[in-house]
Amino acid sequence: MQRRNVFVLGLDHFNRRKLERTRAGAECHFIGLIDPSEILEADYFPIEDMLARAEAQVEAFEAPPDAIIGYVDFPVSTMLPILARRFNLRAPSLESLLRCEHKYWSRLVQREVVPEHIPRFELVDPFGDDPVGALTLDYPFWIKPVKSSGSYLGFRVGNAAEFAVALAEIRAHIGIFAEPFDHILEYADLPAEVADVGGHYCIAESLIGGRQCTLEGYVFDGEVCFHGVIDSIRARNRSTFLRYQYPSRLPRRAIRRMQEIATRVLEHIGFDQSAFNIEFFWDAAADNVWLLEINTRIAQHHSDLFEKVDGVSNHDVVVDVALGQKPRFAHGGGEFAYAACCFLRHYHDGVVGQVPDKSEVEALAADVPGMIFEPHVTAGTRLSDLTHQETYSYALALLYLGADDVPSLRERYQRCRKRLRFDIRPD
Repeated sequence: MQRRNVFVLGLDHFNRRKLERTRAGAECHFIGLIDPSEILEADYFPIEDMLARAEAQVEAFEAPPDAIIGYVDFPVSTMLPILARRFNLRAPSLESLLRCEHKYWSRLVQREVVPEHIPRFELVDPFGDDPVGALTLDYPFWIKPVKSSGSYLGFRVGNAAEFAVALAEIRAHIGIFAEPFDHILEYADLPAEVADVGGHYCIAESLIGGRQCTLEGYVFDGEVCFHGVIDSIRARNRSTFLRYQYPSRLPRRAIRRMQEIATRVLEHIGFDQSAFNIEFFWDAAADNVWLLEINTRIAQHHSDLFEKVDGVSNHDVVVDVALGQKPRFAHGGGEFAYAACCFLRHYHDGVVGQVPDKSEVEALAADVPGMIFEPHVTAGTRLSDLTHQETYSYALALLYLGADDVPSLRERYQRCRKRLRFDIRPD
């Protein structure tokens, strides 16, 4: 059988292994486009240059492409439909993708079909004459750019003074995503209500909350399907993620309501031929469901969780959809009943001294089956130099774990946390 050529934007070693273990993996040749360091560690995205280099690499390959895929947020997610259109490959339209990823446009579209399941929101021009005075939302609220990644430049604002501080930070750093996002918008046919709302704008939203989870799924030839629900466990500050845990422990009736809402929104948007993940809150006291955010890709932090529990990662649906095959995802074929992706975090700036060495990690892995340790820092790293961090903490590493039940999962996390020591010297 002739192998199919699948180009992957930002392909790294960790995700290559996941892709090669998908059901279609043996039939595919996975070719990386754009070095992952240009995406994950960059503070500048030359979109036109990245698109030109990716296109040239595909054209220069020895055989025609069968698919172009990705699993990373901006700029990968927004580059995909542009490249796919150039090579006549399966992907959502750029406009339908932006109706999900442009946070203000997405809320406008969501309000048309599920107004009772979204927060109040307003557009904010951080460079306007008086953005504090112009806003009518009551405190507290969240403010974030209309396009960002990983909660970067997202602030919980409790009063006018905090709003002013947040605006100063946003003005200083929003260009990292705003300028390349504006380049992406030039490729799209935008409606009047968002035609002038570029990447330098923000959206303010009233607070919503409850137990958070993410629905992962895909749309194939117009049919919306779901392959998993992952719980998102936050810290007490209500913003920082501590871990993603699969499968979800939310009530089935709450999940069904989320699936119904997600289906209505995606069909209304016209999103098709792609995987997605949609973040929700379930407010148990009010028995209400809130739609937080739509992402037009799988979540790579979930990939190992699916593999541990179901025997194959969520990359499986990405490859199938891109190749024009109805996904064959099946549940329960993995080694563990539960799995988690845990963030090892530090909450103050400093310089990294000692990090867990290879022998320590290997010894711990021998004691904890299925453990994967993925460090994000090395000795000498200044935490404030890390790119694309959330507002309230720094991610030192990721820890992937599996277990037969949730108490065992927590015990394994505590055991690993005690032995994986980082020395952070205060600045």
